[in-house]
Amino acid sequence: MTSERYRPLEGFYDGMIGSDGLPRSCCAPLWEHLTTLGPQGLASVQRSAELSLLNQGITFTVYADARGTEKIFPVDVVPRVLTFEEWTRLEAGLKQRLEALNHFLCDLYGDQKVLKDGVIPTDLVVNSPHFCRELVGTPVPENVFIHVSGTDLIQDEHGEFLVLEDNLRVPSGVSYVIENRIIMSRVLPDLFSRYRIFRVDHYPQMLLDGLRSVAPCDDPEIAVLTPGIYNSAYFEHSFLSAQMGVRLVEGGDLVVDDDVLYMKTTSGLQRVDVLYRRVDDAFLDPIAFRSDSLLGVPGLMHAYRRGNLVLANAPGAGVVDDKAMYAYIPRIIRYYLDQEPLLGQVNTYLCRESKDRDFVLAHLEELVLKPTDGSGGYGLLVGSHATRDELAAARAAVRAAPHRFIAQPIQKLATMPTLIGDPDPHLAARHIDLRPFAVYGAEDQISVLPGGLTRVALREGSLVVNSSQGGGSKDTWVLHDGGEHA
Repeated sequence: MTSERYRPLEGFYDGMIGSDGLPRSCCAPLWEHLTTLGPQGLASVQRSAELSLLNQGITFTVYADARGTEKIFPVDVVPRVLTFEEWTRLEAGLKQRLEALNHFLCDLYGDQKVLKDGVIPTDLVVNSPHFCRELVGTPVPENVFIHVSGTDLIQDEHGEFLVLEDNLRVPSGVSYVIENRIIMSRVLPDLFSRYRIFRVDHYPQMLLDGLRSVAPCDDPEIAVLTPGIYNSAYFEHSFLSAQMGVRLVEGGDLVVDDDVLYMKTTSGLQRVDVLYRRVDDAFLDPIAFRSDSLLGVPGLMHAYRRGNLVLANAPGAGVVDDKAMYAYIPRIIRYYLDQEPLLGQVNTYLCRESKDRDFVLAHLEELVLKPTDGSGGYGLLVGSHATRDELAAARAAVRAAPHRFIAQPIQKLATMPTLIGDPDPHLAARHIDLRPFAVYGAEDQISVLPGGLTRVALREGSLVVNSSQGGGSKDTWVLHDGGEHA
C-alpha cells in the first residue's frame, strides 16, 4: 500500500503526517484516497497529468540546461492542504507586509523620511542595483508601487510559516497555480468531491480589477508587455493576457508620441493607459536605462513621469527584493504601521557588517549564502552541500565584495509526500515552499489568492525548489471553514 512505504523525515515538519505517525486531520480523506489508489494507480494519475501538460504546452525555460531550454513544468499530483485557520493567519500577515512595503516605497521615492530617521542605512538603498534615482519625486498613480507580489514562504520544523523573500519586480508562477488546479480536477475528480476548496481561477479577474483601479480613466486600455517567446515565463504572459482579455505586446509593438504610449494596431495607433510589464527595469526604456535594450520602448519613462501611463509593477519596486533589505523589513512594518509583524522571517547575516561577515566566514558550512541581487536560485550556495573548493571560492567572493552577499541558517524546510520512482513508484518526503500571489489596488485594497504555488525540490535531500534548478510544483488546497463536504 502507498502508506506503508512513506516515512516522513525525522526533525522536519511534514504537511501530511503528524508527529504521531497518523495523517493530519485535514489530510485524512486525501491520505485515504492515495492509499486506495496504491502506487500504480497514483502513477497512472501522474502520467495523465503529465500528458495534459504536454498537450497544453505548459512550459518554462531553463537557460542553463545544455540539453534544451524548453521544459514541461513538472507537477506532482499529491496536493498540499492548508486549513482555513492556517490561511487566515497567512493572509493577514501578507497583507500587513505588503501595505508596509508599499508605504516604504512611496516614502523612499518621495520625502525619504525612512532614511532621515535612520530606520534603514542610506547606503543600502543608494547602492542597490534596483534603486531608481531618476524616479525620486515622481508621483505614482494612486500611490501604488506593488501591483502584483509573489512572496516566498517556508514552514520550519514546528510548522510555523516564515517569509523567505519578497518578489516585487516581475513575480511569476501564478499561471501554473491555475493550470495545476485544472489538471488536478481532471485527474482526481473523486477527491475534489470530498473537499471544499477555495477556487483560484478568478486570479485574472483579480488582476484586471486591480489594474483598472489604478488607471487614470474609467475605461482604460490595458496591455501586457512581454520580452518575447524566448523568455522563461512566456507561457504565463500569454496566458494572463488571454484570460484578462487584453493585448499581449512586445516592445516593437509600442511607440511613445508626445509623452503618450500607443500600441500599433491594424486600425492605427491605440493609446495604452496601463502596462503590466513583465520586463525588468533595466530593459524598459533604452533612453532612461540600458541603451542596448531591444525589449523596451524609447520614451516610455517620459510617458510615465508625465502621469500618462501606469506601469505595473512600478519601476524601482525591486529595491525591496534586495536580500540585504529583507533584514530591515520588520523595522519597516513597525515604522509605517506601528504594528508587530504577523509573519516571522529567517535570521539574516549581512556580510556588509564586519561582525556578521566574520561569523559567516567562520560558519559557512552551516549557512546558505545568497547574492543580494540574485533570483531563481542562481548563485545560491548551501554550505552543507558544498565542496571544499566551492566553500573556498565563496569565502573569497565574500571577502572581495561583502556588500553583495547575505547568509542565513540552513532552514529545515517542511516536506510533503511526493511521487517518485520509475518503474517502482512510491511516495517519498521532499522539501517544499509556498509562493502566494497578491494584487494591490487603489486605497490599499489588497487581495491574496487563496493558496499559491507550492514548489517542491524533486531531488532527494535538495533544499532548492526553483523550477530553474530542477524543482516542480504541487496544487495548493486552502480549505473552507469545515474543510470537507458533509
